[in-house]
Amino acid sequence: MDARIDEFDQSLLKDVSLGPEVFDRLREAQQQLGLLHGDRPTCSFLRPHILHRRLYDEIKHAAETLANAFEKVANAALTDSQLMDVLGPTPLEEEMARIDPGYKRLCVTSRLDSYVTANGFCFMEYNAETPAGVGDQMQLEKLLFALPSMQAFLAKHRHWLPQPQDALLNSLLNVYREWGGGVEKPNIAIVDWPDVPTSSEFRVLKDYFVANGHETVICDPTDLTYDGDSLTADGFRVDILYKRVVIHEFLSRFDRSHPLIRAYKDGNVCMANSFRSKLVHKKSSFAVLTDPTYRHLFEQRELELIREHIPWTRLVRPMSTTFRGAEWELLSLIQTHKEEFVLKPNDDYGGHGVLLGWETSAEDWKAGLKTALEKPYVVQERVNGLRTRIPAYSDRVFLDQMYVDLNPFLFENKVEGALIRLSNGPLLNVTAGGGQTALLVLED
Repeated sequence: MDARIDEFDQSLLKDVSLGPEVFDRLREAQQQLGLLHGDRPTCSFLRPHILHRRLYDEIKHAAETLANAFEKVANAALTDSQLMDVLGPTPLEEEMARIDPGYKRLCVTSRLDSYVTANGFCFMEYNAETPAGVGDQMQLEKLLFALPSMQAFLAKHRHWLPQPQDALLNSLLNVYREWGGGVEKPNIAIVDWPDVPTSSEFRVLKDYFVANGHETVICDPTDLTYDGDSLTADGFRVDILYKRVVIHEFLSRFDRSHPLIRAYKDGNVCMANSFRSKLVHKKSSFAVLTDPTYRHLFEQRELELIREHIPWTRLVRPMSTTFRGAEWELLSLIQTHKEEFVLKPNDDYGGHGVLLGWETSAEDWKAGLKTALEKPYVVQERVNGLRTRIPAYSDRVFLDQMYVDLNPFLFENKVEGALIRLSNGPLLNVTAGGGQTALLVLED
């Protein structure tokens, strides 16, 4: 560990001012700042995750390059039925994906989820559809940087802090102009179900949008109406629809007559992200990147980064494939080498349905493989993430050894900051009980 970080951690352990009163204030502040998953505060740590500039820039370059590679996959699938079959959208999802959103970039906002490993870093999933956490960095800074110990560290060391909320708003406005929007300060609607556990973030982003001159509402898809010209939410004109509702959940409840679909199809609302983003949100997009069959889609520099930073992935189905240079029947490989693999639903979130082969009994793995043949699933090569040491608190300060994933946010395929999640187990997800902290980049 960097001596500067180690010295800081030791100072926190010795800081007698950090006690139950401070911890209670930190928990209460998270309620006020919206740093919650449901009703649970998400940050039990006393400092941000500190990353060196060199590694941040390396992750940034790889993420931006690979975001463009994913975009190539989506564009190719629109004219290649075999590739579309591998991605696995439902018929209605595919139909919606073929509607022109009115702007060129596939993802206005997205997130690549990665582990830092002994050999660098590895991206495991691409949240191309509705990434959460963009508003958390600025709130976590308000929480952690008020601590005197943190202020002293910031004053002593050259550092950089990302501003993903700025990048989000700028990107929403960029695509709105490209789409043809002419309102100087367009209205924004944040659309999702009212009971989602990430709803506290919506209120944070609404306040931020309003503070920057954009009237904003948070609404349910059932609040939307369309008169053939304008999409409205209880009378509020929607210029930019910031879609946080998950597409497959939305399409499972509504048909083509829904006001959002009609307005989107008519080109009368700018929606971000578009329905098209669903294509590479599917985890099988990683199978496309890592299958030699599709090498022709990518440039040499993209292929090099895929090889270095994307784990081997395949759609679970009876087939022959290569793994580590050898030919295998895929199902036999998965069954006999379970310690090497993870099974994941092709399109779900929150860690639902994920099986880690090295932590799953042979019986449960066999049952999981049966499920993976009945529903769309992918199998992905195991990635061994590193643990990091970070000061945490409960009723006292202690150093916790946590798995950490570093998930860069992309806005129009440009990185600005990251969601930092920590957990005692290798399944890192706030939904699954994990926590989070801010990101601080330490200048080299």
